Amino acid sequence: MSLVKELYEPYVLPARARISTDPVMRRLVDPAIEPAVLERFFIQLNSLGVYMTEPVEGWIRRAGNRCIAEGLDSLGRALLAHSRHEAGHHLMMVEDTHHLVRRWNARRRPMLQLERLLHQHPTDAMRAYRQLHEDTITGDLPMGQIAIEFEIENLSVVLGPHLLSNVARVLGRETLEGLSFLKEHVRLDVGHTALNTRLMEELLQLMPENARTLAELGAEALDIYLRFLGDCMHSAEDSLWSPAEAVA
Repeated sequence: MSLVKELYEPYVLPARARISTDPVMRRLVDPAIEPAVLERFFIQLNSLGVYMTEPVEGWIRRAGNRCIAEGLDSLGRALLAHSRHEAGHHLMMVEDTHHLVRRWNARRRPMLQLERLLHQHPTDAMRAYRQLHEDTITGDLPMGQIAIEFEIENLSVVLGPHLLSNVARVLGRETLEGLSFLKEHVRLDVGHTALNTRLMEELLQLMPENARTLAELGAEALDIYLRFLGDCMHSAEDSLWSPAEAVA
């Protein structure tokens, strides 16, 4: 049995279970979801997601540099290489927001204001997500960034295909043109998850005593991200039931 399965996964599996049991996640993949709610959800996911995604390259790079500084050269170099793959990905979310808002305004009401969407205040979950990364990178276990990446990129692999399939069913395949970020990460994160699994194995060989702490970091990151997805859903619904807020 791998060290990931033996030492790490027992402490993170309850958080992973929420990907399929959380009411918001189940609704997102339900073919009976109201089309306008699903469409507004993805507008919120991309517009708010810029705040979540823009720092990713820097987080991974800084964690890699700290690993190297602590003598974990192999892990550090792998993180530095990984960071380069994340450069500019938030710009995909900006472009997706542009596309989805144009599509919405051509077909639905209330009219949406692009700039207002891209400059929304972060939710508590969004701020917590950034703080978790900062605390990890500057703390005693900067290699915990590997656990965070492991869980968040695995989320893309597990949930992403179901989201894309439901969008095609509910909104039509043409809507997928405005989901380039999600499509790209469903494709890329299969490989990233394999890389993260290898890095976790290497990390646990070096410090098996930290397995539970690493798992708790990964579980916290996943929990916060699922809260963020819930925020996107609730915001989408609120904007439909309170249309004046959407155009103010």
